[in-house]
Amino acid sequence: MNLFEKAFCRVFQFCFHLALPILPYREPQLLDSVEEIVPLCQKLQVHSVLLVTDQGLRRSGNTKPLEEMMQTNQIHLAVYDKTSANPTVENVEEARAEYIENKCECLIAIGGGSSMDCAKALGARIVYPKKNLNQLKGLLRVWRKLPPLIAVPTTAGTGSEVTITAVITDSRRKYKYTMNNFTMIPAYAVLDEKMTYTLPPHLTATTGMDALTHAVEAYIGNSTSKETRRLALEATQLIFENIEIAYQDGQNEQARKNMLIAAYKAGIAFSKSYVGYIHAIAHSLGGQYNIPHGLANAVLMPVLLEDYGEKVYKKLYEMGVAAHAADEKDSYETGAKKFIEAIKGLNERMNIPKTLKGIQKKDIPGMAKHAVKEANPLYPVPKLMNAKELEQFYYKIADWS
Repeated sequence: MNLFEKAFCRVFQFCFHLALPILPYREPQLLDSVEEIVPLCQKLQVHSVLLVTDQGLRRSGNTKPLEEMMQTNQIHLAVYDKTSANPTVENVEEARAEYIENKCECLIAIGGGSSMDCAKALGARIVYPKKNLNQLKGLLRVWRKLPPLIAVPTTAGTGSEVTITAVITDSRRKYKYTMNNFTMIPAYAVLDEKMTYTLPPHLTATTGMDALTHAVEAYIGNSTSKETRRLALEATQLIFENIEIAYQDGQNEQARKNMLIAAYKAGIAFSKSYVGYIHAIAHSLGGQYNIPHGLANAVLMPVLLEDYGEKVYKKLYEMGVAAHAADEKDSYETGAKKFIEAIKGLNERMNIPKTLKGIQKKDIPGMAKHAVKEANPLYPVPKLMNAKELEQFYYKIADWS
């Protein structure tokens, strides 16, 4: 990257960091149980609601208690359950048709980040009926107030229940893009650990590592605040203390609850301090090959952190101490390297691979261009890179065996 490009990125990030205290960030009102949704709908005086979820969750019975409660209390509940793992423009438009047909007044998203991101983008399309998603993508394009959105995470990972971000896949062009708008923060978030009990071990692992990636990238970036640093460290400690317990025993109430809290804290941290190249590359892989986001983040995280080198030693040392992976007496370099090894250890013990199958050499330049377009100049990364420099990471994680 040339000096002019670097200077532009850093000035942009500096100005955004200065503006952080006055930006209209808010946190959703927290609910502890799905049972609180019906009284909330009654309080809001809504008579028709659209539930956005996926077929797997509906088949598993996760949505059934809510559907029955709504029917009992005579609140019409329309359901869109075709959300894909990486929600698409088509998903959003199909859900919008259901919303309009059923004259809905409120949105409930039950699922991982996919369902919540789909519902956020849907909310944007509802209040901007004459604009398509391509016109609404990017930073601060959605200023109108969305319909009330109640987010119910069934994974402890994305933090989408508290973030300004929705990630949407353009399946025709094979790339992901983000929508970042303060109006897209859900009005309500339900942190009910019971909703995560059916999450299988491999998804518990990858979504949990997604939350860790949020905490790490928020902490090592250049746009942190006292609050986001605190939340990132608290999230990191909770994840290291609970993720393997939840992975081994999905019914462990305390571990599941702590992971939801960790994902929530990490979500606030990265909403205010942003993420970095790990996420940008992971999004490009998801858009091109439909690779699950948490899996891509988990594989990429140690690779990118090692490449940053001494630029992140002090901050990774501090994270290592919070995770009890490093000792306070360690040097910054030693503590940082211990933390990276601890991340690798989590991946290995939870059967997350070191490489990803399916990456094709011919696609790498295009994916790198999408990644750098997402990241620069917005993401306050420790080391700025251009598309050519980002290409190396696709090669490092590719499994061509």
